[in-house]
Amino acid sequence: MRGLTHSLVGLGVALAMASGDAYAAEGNKTMELKSKAFAQLADIPSQYTCEGSDQSPPLAWSGVPAGTKSLALIVDDPDAPDPAAPRMTWVHWVLYNLPPDSTGIEAGKSRTSDLPAGARQGLNDWKREGYGGPCPPIGRHRYFHKLYALDIVLPALSPATRASLEKAMQGHILAESELVGYYQKKR
Repeated sequence: MRGLTHSLVGLGVALAMASGDAYAAEGNKTMELKSKAFAQLADIPSQYTCEGSDQSPPLAWSGVPAGTKSLALIVDDPDAPDPAAPRMTWVHWVLYNLPPDSTGIEAGKSRTSDLPAGARQGLNDWKREGYGGPCPPIGRHRYFHKLYALDIVLPALSPATRASLEKAMQGHILAESELVGYYQKKR
């Protein structure tokens, strides 16, 4: 049985390598994205929304794979404007060229001057740079915080939007992780 298990593990590594997934083949742990403000699939505290101080939540990551040259972060809401009848995905934050050795972003640090050197911001759907917190017009929405490890440092994007960032990242994603939180207005 031990020989069969060893053969299956070897086959899994060979398949991962053949598929171009060197990260999985190396046996590295999975990249993780977390927040000390809210757990996966839990409610986002109102201080990080339009009903509070509208500051970005604290985010922390680990398990960034070897060979990563930069990180990118997109925060969006696929339930806009109404979760019962969504018509669009609303973009709340676009960040790219975060240093690969960075381990997170503190709460309220969404101005470019607060971010690690080299990090760039794109436009959210309010047509401004920086974080715009949850502010759903109706219902309880999901907010996806998506972190990407890239094998390149991206050129300056113009315009720097979620769409242009996603296009620039194509073929360069080594690993990704997501943290999902919920929010519904209290008022």
